[in-house]
Amino acid sequence: MHNVVIIGSGCAGNTAAVYTARAGLQPLVIKGLEIGGQLSLTTEVENFPGFPEGINGPDLVENIKRQAERFGAIYLDGEVAEADLSNRPFRLKIENEWLETRTLIVASGAKARWLNLPNEQKLIGHGVSSCATCDGFFYRDKQIMVIGGGDSAMEEANFLTRFGRNVALVHRRDTFRASKIMLDRAKANPKIEFIMNTAVEDVFDCEKNIVTGVRLKNLITGETQDRDVDGLFVAIGHIPNTQVFKGQLNLDPDGYLLSTGGARTNIHGVFHAGDVQDRIYRQAITAAGAGCMAAIEAERLLEAEGH
Repeated sequence: MHNVVIIGSGCAGNTAAVYTARAGLQPLVIKGLEIGGQLSLTTEVENFPGFPEGINGPDLVENIKRQAERFGAIYLDGEVAEADLSNRPFRLKIENEWLETRTLIVASGAKARWLNLPNEQKLIGHGVSSCATCDGFFYRDKQIMVIGGGDSAMEEANFLTRFGRNVALVHRRDTFRASKIMLDRAKANPKIEFIMNTAVEDVFDCEKNIVTGVRLKNLITGETQDRDVDGLFVAIGHIPNTQVFKGQLNLDPDGYLLSTGGARTNIHGVFHAGDVQDRIYRQAITAAGAGCMAAIEAERLLEAEGH
């Protein structure tokens, strides 16, 4: 029987582990498939407080993990295959074994939707990104391309014009899903070029280990052309890792956990933290803060129950 099980080993999960471990609750952290979360896909992190020279993303997550382990957190490889949240203690199936826990913190994150280009995954962190707020600063006076047609794409493109020499926004259709206000704002920005009815077929250059350009295909004419770019930002949404909780935890239409206040879900004793619930900020620092909130809520619940 565990006091606390934390699902996810990114900033949110690891911070929750630090707090619950310091409270003497000996949390068990299920690492999940994407160990370290979104930060494991980044290189330099310059906007996490306390690191004036910046810090490597995987190093930041590993440091928080070691901090949690110092206070007694236990880490387990694997992912949750099934969950039974109908009664407390909750039951979770990891690989082929069931375990029980009095409280549960879901910090399983959300993975970015990618274009599935031949070289895309190899260049993540080397010019391919899914977060303008995280990486825009590195592209000052550079040529930037954003992929997408929703509010996120418009917001990313507008934000990136603060840094880039120019921003090309590529969309597969001739109409946008974005709201009128976000689209109008992007269209009014003189640094944004719209490339419609077009898809990215590949990104270069793996041999140089840095983005140098893309291959574009006009979906009406079928013509292809290569274009020089320094940064490719994919803004086609995220997929929260909540599939195992469908029908038990309340989710919005896109699969994000719905909060009932603080870090609480609709089930007493189950808490949320990080990108699995946050579709707005998605920053390492907000994920860490959410992990702290969830941990304090779990600690107070267990204390009230005499554990």
